[in-house]
Amino acid sequence: MLDMQWIRENKEAVQEAARRKGMEFDADALLLADAERRRLLVQVEEQRQKRNELAEKTAAAMRDGRAEAAESLKAAGRAAAAELGMLEPKLVSVEARLERLMLEAPNLVSPDTPQGASEADNVEVNRWGAPREFEFELRDHVALGELHGLFDLARGVKTAGTRSYYLKGAGVQLHRAVQQLALDRLEAAGFELLEVPVMTRASAFVKTGYFPAGEDQVYKVEGHDLRLVGTSEVPLVGYYAGEVLELNEPIRLAAASACFRSEAGSAGRDTRGLYRVHQFAKVEQVVICRAEPELAELMLQEITRHAGELLRLLELPYRIMNVCAGDMSPKTYKQYDIETWMPGRGAYGETHSSSLLQDYQARRAGIRYRDGDGRLRYAYTLNNTAVASPRILIPLLENHQQEDGSIVIPEALRPYMGGIERLSPPAG
Repeated sequence: MLDMQWIRENKEAVQEAARRKGMEFDADALLLADAERRRLLVQVEEQRQKRNELAEKTAAAMRDGRAEAAESLKAAGRAAAAELGMLEPKLVSVEARLERLMLEAPNLVSPDTPQGASEADNVEVNRWGAPREFEFELRDHVALGELHGLFDLARGVKTAGTRSYYLKGAGVQLHRAVQQLALDRLEAAGFELLEVPVMTRASAFVKTGYFPAGEDQVYKVEGHDLRLVGTSEVPLVGYYAGEVLELNEPIRLAAASACFRSEAGSAGRDTRGLYRVHQFAKVEQVVICRAEPELAELMLQEITRHAGELLRLLELPYRIMNVCAGDMSPKTYKQYDIETWMPGRGAYGETHSSSLLQDYQARRAGIRYRDGDGRLRYAYTLNNTAVASPRILIPLLENHQQEDGSIVIPEALRPYMGGIERLSPPAG
């Protein structure tokens, strides 16, 4: 969330951020709630002080034997208590409304974020590799998966409903291999690896900025205050929630976890194969650093570079897109998406995302540090998808297919695949 004092002085900037992100948000309503809270808080505090003073005077009058004065003071005290009884619920109500509006207020947008309303307006800033020209009729990942017995979509749907799947045999090996390659590289780059909870309290989603806006995308565990995470960003940031950290150097965290997403509102979109599914696995990077814009920009470039380097090792053409304001979430200040070439789609498809949130997330989560003058400040946070599977299997299978139906395993993955150099289709 944003600082309330800052919002009071920069209402137009908050409203402009909401407009650019295509959000319905009323900054005036937020300021009205803030003003009403402050007014009621003064009245409540004054009335509490009055009640307490009357109670003290009543006790003194009773000690002195001034019965008539004591009765008069008791009556005044009852009236003060009654007035307080009417004011306090109003204060509780307006505080709840203010908190809701504060949580709904969007993060600002970086100056170099493109204008735009959707992913069609994202701007390419870099690319690596060129889409392969096939001299034979290519198979998409579904056909390749069926040919090699890598996954079973029909039985996945039978067992768990739409957008479900089973991975099998070498499909499981590839799924695990890309994750382990990503983890090994991140550990070598100084990231601390964590095994994280994939069920967290709703408050963890609030603290990381996923609630209230993204609540419809999250599965709830009935009968418990638990939700299934759609990214290990939630438990990774939650790890340090409410703490004061030593941030002489950025804290780099990474985790591989199962992830779950309801895909509410995506009916009819990317229904074929493994692109948009309810359960998947991600290796996530999270960085917590000092509230220094230049440092944060370096960290954003670093985590984006890690993802790009992995795609190069997988020998997959990709491009980096500067995400426009209208395609960003409310919590994001600046974002890059990495799109990998998927021959079966004849287009690039998003496989990675890097986000800088400035102190928006840390302010919710209560993550602070002491600056050079010893003052407590909220940290900056960043995150990136190092790899997500099974989506990454789509370009991996399609780009490395051969005319005979075999699939070449990139050299970097072979040590994780028992030295296998290629997957050959079953004979006959």
